[in-house]
Amino acid sequence: MQYLVLVPDTLNQAGLAALRSVTAFEVHAPGKMTREQTLARIPEAHALIVRSDTKVDAALLEHADQLRVVVRAGVGVDNIDLEMCTARGIVVMNTPEANTISTAEHTIALMFALARHIPQADRSLREGRWERSKFVGTQLTGKTLGIIGYGRIGHAVAERAKALGMTVLPYDPFTPERLARRLAMLTDPDQVFAQADVLSLHALVTDETREIINRETIARMKDGVLIVNTARGALIHNADLAEALRSGKVAGAALDVYDPEPPAPDHPLLGLPNVVHTPHLAASTHEAQSQVGVEAAEAVRKALLEGRYDNVRNREVLGMG
Repeated sequence: MQYLVLVPDTLNQAGLAALRSVTAFEVHAPGKMTREQTLARIPEAHALIVRSDTKVDAALLEHADQLRVVVRAGVGVDNIDLEMCTARGIVVMNTPEANTISTAEHTIALMFALARHIPQADRSLREGRWERSKFVGTQLTGKTLGIIGYGRIGHAVAERAKALGMTVLPYDPFTPERLARRLAMLTDPDQVFAQADVLSLHALVTDETREIINRETIARMKDGVLIVNTARGALIHNADLAEALRSGKVAGAALDVYDPEPPAPDHPLLGLPNVVHTPHLAASTHEAQSQVGVEAAEAVRKALLEGRYDNVRNREVLGMG
């Protein structure tokens, strides 16, 4: 049997090569496809590989008569309607391993950028000024790093922070309290908010974590806290964080993700002098993108040709509950 694998988002060439090496696959991957183009081809597709741009929503899935698997080439699946996929018997998988190191490294880079005012100092010098006293920074060594979301990336950030001499306070909203204690994790996010000099976000977006950074939680934080977000923009209430940055309650923030993306010109966090911005670059290394593509291709191959599934995000579709 010939299977059509539809790739409406840009996928690394290594991943495309892996897909095209399978003789049973017809691969349609012209580059970034429009919504209309994707809707036109989805009725024929047996597998769908997406990044964060394509919305696998009910309107698209209603046309996916032959679709068996959706693979998110990356970690977050908030652009995929898991409930609708489950109802239609479609298995949803992601590739959580590939982005870990690149995202952890970008997180640490943003911490240094905040602590040492690197982007602001660079801009100042390029504009012809020499303002050494204006950009006096702070050491990360000896500081406390709070981590909200302690999965693969949170662990990788913690390892690197400890190597810098930081104290790490991890919290994960989805780790049972008994297990969290055994793993020396905090069981109350307020403990993290109260003690962290730097707060790094690595949680998934759920009803429990959406806008977890808001006026109330910021009030529980130390004065002058630094906040880094390389997870999802929806973890932050933008107006509340902007207010705290203007008042100095939060000394600085570094943001790689936004809700929505790209941010609108009137986004409340754009233009603030104590915010460092990057356009969702945490996983954007050659190494990570290559691995993401290859892992996504392998997930499709195993699912369609061998009936094997890894990193399933809607386990109930396989009766795994």
